[in-house]
Amino acid sequence: MMKHIRILFQIFFIVAWGATTAYAQEPSLSPGRKAAVDSLALEKVRDLSKYISIIGDKSTSFSEANRVIERTLELFAPDAQMGVSSLSSDKIRYYPIRQYLERLMRLNYKKVEIEWFDIQYISDLEPQPDGTFVGVITIYQRFVGTKEDGLKYQDTTKKDITVYVKRKYTQIQGRQIGFWDVLLGDIRVAETSR
Repeated sequence: MMKHIRILFQIFFIVAWGATTAYAQEPSLSPGRKAAVDSLALEKVRDLSKYISIIGDKSTSFSEANRVIERTLELFAPDAQMGVSSLSSDKIRYYPIRQYLERLMRLNYKKVEIEWFDIQYISDLEPQPDGTFVGVITIYQRFVGTKEDGLKYQDTTKKDITVYVKRKYTQIQGRQIGFWDVLLGDIRVAETSR
């Protein structure tokens, strides 16, 4: 159902803003378009939250986790990285998204619960010289891992997600149609607490 809603939303993007077919100049984001792009970016972050929860869940089968990993990678720009922190160390490690997700799937816990909350923009979309718009969305992640002996590790991490919005073009029935594409970039750790 969510997949169909997303497809309809993306088609809406294409139809609503694809009337111009020329590459003449990069269009700017009108307030209406910006609101729609903001909404799409937040939807992608919520999708990421759901996928991470599924991949980390020990009741998820290996094949299903791998299928969800592939879906998750579609949300990101190439070379994006995920920051990982722990209460036991001041060091923050950064992994390519696929590597992070595969590590998440193999965490040595009997049970893993991951929840994202307070998802919101902290940096407005700003135009870049190449025509791309860049913003930052912040989230809080609550992680609880339970060992076989019942011991729990728990932390809450604030993370900043870079969002890229870029004008792209596609061919539909011989016409060049423009649309705004949203991709997630690096996810950086801002702070970690109990």
